[in-house]
Amino acid sequence: MFLPPMLGVIHEARRFDSRHVNHRPVMNPHAQQPTSPSALFRSVWRHRQLIYQMTQREVMGRYKGSVMGLLWSFLNPIFMLTVYTFVFSVVFKARWGVGQDETKTQFAVVLFVGMIVHGLLAEVLNRAPGLVLANANYVKKVVFPLEILPLISTGAALFHSLISLAVLLTAFLIFNGYLHWTAVLTPLVLFPLVILTLGLAWLLASLGVYLRDIGQTIGIFTTMLMFASPVFFPITAIPEEYRPIIMANPLTFIIEQSREVLIWGHLPDCAGLSIYSLGALAVAWAGYAWFQKTRKGFADVL
Repeated sequence: MFLPPMLGVIHEARRFDSRHVNHRPVMNPHAQQPTSPSALFRSVWRHRQLIYQMTQREVMGRYKGSVMGLLWSFLNPIFMLTVYTFVFSVVFKARWGVGQDETKTQFAVVLFVGMIVHGLLAEVLNRAPGLVLANANYVKKVVFPLEILPLISTGAALFHSLISLAVLLTAFLIFNGYLHWTAVLTPLVLFPLVILTLGLAWLLASLGVYLRDIGQTIGIFTTMLMFASPVFFPITAIPEEYRPIIMANPLTFIIEQSREVLIWGHLPDCAGLSIYSLGALAVAWAGYAWFQKTRKGFADVL
């Protein structure tokens, strides 16, 4: 007999509570929570084991009961890639301009990079407004760290992105017979996007409690981001007067830099990544601070 997935999480939370309840005062759900970056780092380190276990359960729970299980994490991106490649390279005759003899497999590999980057952001943001609502039983719990919920969601999204990245690298190796050494710099390129996404997840997780319409509109927003970024087309295909709009999209720079290191074998723009990282850190801290300041009202709303 198997326990339902949530029973295991609740059991882990109770074990966590029993270990710490004698060392910490009882928490008032309406109390003001710390908002400093140091408080965030301390919370992540202190709850690292709980974050890992709940992230693992999040990944496994998605495929629980299915015949192929985790194999779907490989098949889903391949199916979507096949559809998008057919629509844009066959129907709309889109090209990346890599040469006159550009093949559909080359188009697919370049397209896949954009899909991976967008998928990472979209998966986290689409789920963020419902994170607290889906875990309402934790809101009034003693010492349960609500601030780790976006971290768990981001960790699960990272797992699926890594699977997709493995599929991409395997396809590139099969089609070309080699891999660029600059591919090892991919985590450096994706890191600022992860930080930015986490900050937005904290913000949306809080807003989703008070404004339920956020959950209905965020999917539209992430779809707009996809079509307003160079996922399906190169930036050079956009008229000059519209390029500033595309460049303002937070996905654009990361997609372009990911292609530089994965597809073209070039070093990333370190100066641009540094500026992007500073902005992402500011957004992450602001999102965390907002979440901590507004969480005292969660219990009343829920």
